[in-house]
Amino acid sequence: MKPTITIEYCPKCNWMMRAAYMAQELLTTFTEDVYGVTLRPSEISGRYTISVDDEVLFDRKEQGRFPEIKELKQLVRDRVSPGKSLGHSDSK
Repeated sequence: MKPTITIEYCPKCNWMMRAAYMAQELLTTFTEDVYGVTLRPSEISGRYTISVDDEVLFDRKEQGRFPEIKELKQLVRDRVSPGKSLGHSDSK
């Protein structure tokens, strides 16, 4: 079974559009590698976490910031398809 990416976001902070944008980017990049991307409104204020299945890849509170899309694609790639080239997202 292919993994599922979950983006949990704070709806009170108006982060749904950011989560939807990141979901679109991940689905475009990992079409063949993932089952899907789920957007989940959080009941906890200020939450913005991205996980693959039950493994948290990025937590805004721990990092003190949001992930850059390039960084997020690299984190997801390393978890779901380690040999996949990300093209320009792999360059430094």
